[in-house]
Amino acid sequence: MTIDRWIADNQLTEKWPFWTRANVGEVLPEPPSPLGWDLVWEGGTLPGWYDCAVERLGYDDVGMNPKRPEVAGMFGGYAYLCATGIRLFGVRTPGMTAADIDMAYFGDHPDVPPYVPEDWHESEIGTAKLAKWLAWVMGTMEQDELEADRQLSLEARASRPDLTAAGDAELLARAKSYEPTIRRLFNQHINQSGAASVGPGVIGAVCAAMEQPTLAMRLFAGLGGVDSAAPSYAMWELSRAVKGSAALTELFDTGHAGLTERLAASEHRDAVTFTEALAGFVAEFGSRGPNEWDIHADTWETNPDLVLAAVDRMRLADDDRSPLAENAAREAEREQLSATVTEALAADPETQGQFQAALASAKVFVPGRERSKTSIIKVIHEVRMAVWELGRRAAARGDIEHPRDLCMLFLDEVEPYVAGEMAAIGVTVADRQRHHDWLRTLEPPFIINGSVPPNDQWPAKGAQSVEVAASGQVLVGNPGCPGVYRGRARVVLDPSDPTALQPGDILVAPMTDPAWTPLFVTAGAVVVDVGAALSHAIIVSRELGIPCVVSARDATRMIPDGAEIEVDGNTGTVTVL
Repeated sequence: MTIDRWIADNQLTEKWPFWTRANVGEVLPEPPSPLGWDLVWEGGTLPGWYDCAVERLGYDDVGMNPKRPEVAGMFGGYAYLCATGIRLFGVRTPGMTAADIDMAYFGDHPDVPPYVPEDWHESEIGTAKLAKWLAWVMGTMEQDELEADRQLSLEARASRPDLTAAGDAELLARAKSYEPTIRRLFNQHINQSGAASVGPGVIGAVCAAMEQPTLAMRLFAGLGGVDSAAPSYAMWELSRAVKGSAALTELFDTGHAGLTERLAASEHRDAVTFTEALAGFVAEFGSRGPNEWDIHADTWETNPDLVLAAVDRMRLADDDRSPLAENAAREAEREQLSATVTEALAADPETQGQFQAALASAKVFVPGRERSKTSIIKVIHEVRMAVWELGRRAAARGDIEHPRDLCMLFLDEVEPYVAGEMAAIGVTVADRQRHHDWLRTLEPPFIINGSVPPNDQWPAKGAQSVEVAASGQVLVGNPGCPGVYRGRARVVLDPSDPTALQPGDILVAPMTDPAWTPLFVTAGAVVVDVGAALSHAIIVSRELGIPCVVSARDATRMIPDGAEIEVDGNTGTVTVL
């Protein structure tokens, strides 16, 4: 599709040939907007990723481009992760291999190219730096830096002025001012993400050696302090208020679209109290939402109806489905299993010590990863809110239709527009919005290795035919959270419209992020098309004790909506009954 300008593709090189949508497909499931890419990714996250790779992870000799580092990039309008670089982490980390990385990110995906070692992959200096980093991950585990970053994010939200009273130049300056903070916080996010994989990896190896591999998942469940689960707990309390009020129930029965306004307009005391509680929820968690890494996307603050859609499903659940109670049960089970395995390893003090250190590390860094993400998302949201206020004014002038439309411009276009030096942006924005809409219809290649076809040759989403699963057919994915559950499959493609999901149904979704995970409280089990070892689907399902299978490719297309299925989170299989 012809367009005047879009986000430039990265250049494929012989040194960095292997890229993938794995993992990054959960972070940026949709094509990012030009302004979102400029202000957040090119301006902050990619430099922060580079900083972490060089300063902490031993990549200082690999010759990455510091301006557009080969950690993640763009192809055909979609974000990709550089798998060549991720494999380096496995090669250079003591006790790991490239094959370990491939298994964590791809499982048995048939299109993964074989690892071919090159002289520059191994590095004594890089391995020594990683060994020092591992000593922190499995030893001191000090998290003062993470806490300092959390305070930065809280200050960003607390310092938000009345944006409607700020001048245009002031709003743009505020949006741009957060680039250094985003860079710092993403450095920390990559640091925490890498650290969060180490303890579970050791636990998994110990359990496999004991011939009890499924124990591993239960040994880092119910950790507590997981920020991505916190909104579910808060929504649960909102749902109990609805369930206990006839007036609120009547309002919710009219549907969640426009419900925020109807609640605010009601003079009933229950509605007034609920609206106040909703405002408190939005103040704390309003930065979260579908596709939250792109400032073009709605969040719970810009569209609170998204919150109420999840609360609407939760209100149907019985009181004994409390997520806090489920978390407490998982925590008690984890502590019991930890003691049992520790005792079983008494004859091998070295392995026992490694196991205990891994348990402690997982308890620190799995929640730490979620906290680092929460912090950076809060700051990105402050960028969004400043940009959307500029967009609101542009829409009021008739230049664009919706405040988010301003994100179809690049930063070097927004700057002259705000300065009054660029007019008639409507045609440009409309053309690019159409291009963005077209990009969203495409199915990007999951793996790129050495070359990438032009995106006008990519298939449309859902165009590649798949055979609907018949009774008795088994879909194979990866274990997410242990347990076996049978129930009715509900295929939900949009977290803003989960109305078909009833208590006890099995949620079958394309992917999950914090906008999806509150639905886990209603669901009896979860199946997702994609998902890496530390995806939100896995982390939150383990906090709530819900059987979960991830990377069940094409599950949303193969499993008939309404079918009876069995989810086995121990083996990673889904059987159509």
